[in-house]
Amino acid sequence: MGTVLAFDFGEKRIGVATGETLLGSAHPLTVIRAESNDERFAAIGKLIAEWRPEQLVVGLPTHVDGTPHEMTRLATKFAERLKKRFDLPVFMADERLSSLDAEARLRETGRNAKSAKPLLDAVAAQLILQTWFESAPHASQ
Repeated sequence: MGTVLAFDFGEKRIGVATGETLLGSAHPLTVIRAESNDERFAAIGKLIAEWRPEQLVVGLPTHVDGTPHEMTRLATKFAERLKKRFDLPVFMADERLSSLDAEARLRETGRNAKSAKPLLDAVAAQLILQTWFESAPHASQ
């Protein structure tokens, strides 16, 4: 039980969300925009120091039918790096269609595409974390 940070990994941006296992509720936190891996992991390190999560969740992108593609490999590599650097449990969560769902939710709040874009990756991370909370192994905690 405790705080969880979730990541929507992208090559240009990484969306971050937070939530509590006890409540099973996720919230968008921020978007990391950094050029180098060192900058990205430094930003993640600051978030981990601030939020003190017990575990991390990374969205696992696949094709709609569940088959892997290049971003699947990159997200898995990112998850492995998180585990090695921060010595925390890292779980993968299905993220199929999370970005499309995030766009739809932001539109529902009255945001246009331009005003929604800075929030999109954080909302996608929120949806990834909410999916993970609601998955069978975690729903009973």
